[in-house]
Amino acid sequence: MTTVTTDSTATSATPLADARAQLAEAAGVLGLPEGLHRMLATPRREVTVSIPLRRDDGSQDLFIGHRVQHNFSRGPAKGGIRYSPNVDLDEVRALAMWMTWKCALLDVPYGGAKGGVRIDPRSYSQAELERVTRRFTSEILPVIGPERDIPAPDIGTDEQTMAWMMDTYSVNRGHTVLGVVTGKPVSLGGSLGRASSTSRGVVDVALAALESRGLKPATTTAAVQGFGKVGRGAARFLAEAGVTVTAVSDQYGAVASPSGLDVPALEAHVDATGSVVGFAGGDELDGAELLELDVDLLVPAAVEGVLTRDNAPRVRAKVVVEGANGPTTPDADAIMAGNDVLVVPDILANAGGVVVSYFEWVQANQAYWWTEPEVEARLKQRMLGAWEAVSDYATQRELSLRTAATAMAVERVASAHTQRGLYP
Repeated sequence: MTTVTTDSTATSATPLADARAQLAEAAGVLGLPEGLHRMLATPRREVTVSIPLRRDDGSQDLFIGHRVQHNFSRGPAKGGIRYSPNVDLDEVRALAMWMTWKCALLDVPYGGAKGGVRIDPRSYSQAELERVTRRFTSEILPVIGPERDIPAPDIGTDEQTMAWMMDTYSVNRGHTVLGVVTGKPVSLGGSLGRASSTSRGVVDVALAALESRGLKPATTTAAVQGFGKVGRGAARFLAEAGVTVTAVSDQYGAVASPSGLDVPALEAHVDATGSVVGFAGGDELDGAELLELDVDLLVPAAVEGVLTRDNAPRVRAKVVVEGANGPTTPDADAIMAGNDVLVVPDILANAGGVVVSYFEWVQANQAYWWTEPEVEARLKQRMLGAWEAVSDYATQRELSLRTAATAMAVERVASAHTQRGLYP
């Protein structure tokens, strides 16, 4: 196994260390040369900027933002922008690497990128967030564009954020550039079906994974960690498919009901109160306990690093489908594999967002938009095709789904890089 060193050393507890460990395992399976492995483990470009903010009361604040472009071998970079108080450069590096593999695995002609601003968006007004977004966009403007790097929403950002980014970029270019970001409002060139695409992809793959274990939706139970962009839609679509969703959580707490939660009623409660806590249709539950419930399906759909060596031995779900990026550490992966828990990796399970982002980019560049049923049908075809390919690859080579998915993706990126050659 190749040892990779950079200017920033990751510890075993970081997402970057997890991402590099997954790459190293795939590189071993593929027999990659050391130089190629090192190249794939290191971002191609990183930009760190300071973002001054004039607050509504006239005072000033300052934030740090990052944009990491991991790889360009298969096309322009692609990845979300997150606003979170926990954003740091190593986290963004890891997320950018995972985006590279995700795009390659789903055969989307992009490389991976990611960006973030270290800010708690809940503490700032809409006007202040607009000023932060526009200044951040202007600072990274030289490295983004529809042929260079296409941002999208992530934790703490949404379609309004993307509208501000698109407008800022367009004003600086002197004309409207719809393809510079994805995840925009439909009225500004966004794609129908984009908002729910990650959740739909998670559920498409989850149902296929359950079927592979002989589990039918009508007799299956599920717990969903996270009730945001991904988890909320996943819970809804699972319930619509006949799965009994017995527990959900958010950053404030969790609720559970052995007979199943009324997901539409829970959504209405969250809309009214901002949290799942206090929902009358379920009992309160400690958020950490949700990961260890006796259910058939567990969907971690919040943040990275929630399944670890400490709690993995107590995971009782038969299938884990990763709605979040990097929710499972390598130690937890090994433990759950030993306990015959099927883990569907993030680069496959939550790739629906980047697939429909690609569809949006295509539609914007052609100025021709598809219907929502067309988008959903094409998404399902991509997700299930990738699931079958990864399952077959894993079975033939006796690999875990994560190692198989990563190896398939890395092989495609490495092949593109090798065929292009080195310059100069």
